[in-house]
Amino acid sequence: MNRIEIIQGDITKLEVDAIVNAANESLLGGGGVDGAIHRTAGPKLLEECRALNGCKTGEAKITKGYNLKAKFVIHTVGPIWRGGNNSEDELLKSCYKKSMELAEKNNINSIAFPAISTGVYEFPFDRASKIAYQTIEEYLKKFPKIKTVIFVLFSNSDYKSFLEISNQLEKQ
Repeated sequence: MNRIEIIQGDITKLEVDAIVNAANESLLGGGGVDGAIHRTAGPKLLEECRALNGCKTGEAKITKGYNLKAKFVIHTVGPIWRGGNNSEDELLKSCYKKSMELAEKNNINSIAFPAISTGVYEFPFDRASKIAYQTIEEYLKKFPKIKTVIFVLFSNSDYKSFLEISNQLEKQ
């Protein structure tokens, strides 16, 4: 049974145990996925995030989902692309790993991820997609508690690219 799904859609509308927020270090909302999650979850999410005192790049923190269909939001701060020689790959991998660790610790069975760092942080999409898919695949082999991981791509072109990359990786 494949525990990884890839869909095109809006992560804020998913009925899963947790969605992952591609947050900034303040955790106080921003643009893209972060802004959409904060708008949908409502003001209590911002209130809880204020109490967390931010989050470092490559780390993750968890809050309630409030007005979202998801019970929890796992906030992770992806790296800003600076050419590839500033630990960007390792930091991005850490985002996925730390998010999965929090999911495991909080008895989360289903989790949805956006494409972390590929928007305003400008991480090359194909490179980020490979890191995301491989990191989750490795994690699921070792930790059976999480039943479903969904990669949610907002645009059709990102969805098609991610699907193609995952198919290539599965054939290797």
